[in-house]
Amino acid sequence: LKRKTRESEAVVVCDLTRQHWICQSHKLVIRGFVGSHVVVSLQEIIQAYKSGITLLGNTTSLGRWDFSGSFFFSISTITTIGYGNLSPSTAAGRIFCIVFALFGIPLNLVLLNEIGQLMLLGVQRCARCLEEAFHWQKKASLLIKTCALVTGLLLFLLLPPLLFSHKEGWSYEEGFYYSFITLSTIGFGDYVIGMKPDHTYPGWYKNVISLWILFGMAWLALVIKLCINFLE
Repeated sequence: LKRKTRESEAVVVCDLTRQHWICQSHKLVIRGFVGSHVVVSLQEIIQAYKSGITLLGNTTSLGRWDFSGSFFFSISTITTIGYGNLSPSTAAGRIFCIVFALFGIPLNLVLLNEIGQLMLLGVQRCARCLEEAFHWQKKASLLIKTCALVTGLLLFLLLPPLLFSHKEGWSYEEGFYYSFITLSTIGFGDYVIGMKPDHTYPGWYKNVISLWILFGMAWLALVIKLCINFLE
């Protein structure tokens, strides 16, 4: 009787062990299935975000491929800044981007040169007016160039970080860093405007920044040219 009892207990234990391992294997299969689908879903979300698709909701206002976002992308392309945060995802879009850059980059260089010449012409006219009014010679030219340099520093390097601090939540140092990296066309991409989903950006924001980039690059190129002439 004891032998039969022990045999029945052993059978029960073996059956419970087998059921336990079957349950564990089912759990592993379910976890692997759910985990793989979660990974795939996350990859799809990341790919959609890189393609410019944003989540629908009250807290997302990136608008990466609306008019202002597309205009900002166009400016960053023809100025060769290339932050890398946004890029065409289709073959047709890539081909169009290549053709657009081939024609846009040279035309942008011509535009920047014309803007710089207009700035220089304005500085020279102001210096000439001061020379005629106060009979100054070298002092008028030096004074106007200094004023133009200080005004450019304020408009393109010193004041914009305040706007970035207000709209992006950056520190002044981060805003100044972004300003210089952008205007010098280095464009690391570690700081890019309009990329925070929890921030609400006005419609004019990216358009104004795009124009700031164009005029700021022209001013910086003019300053570099004057420095080269001075050194020569």
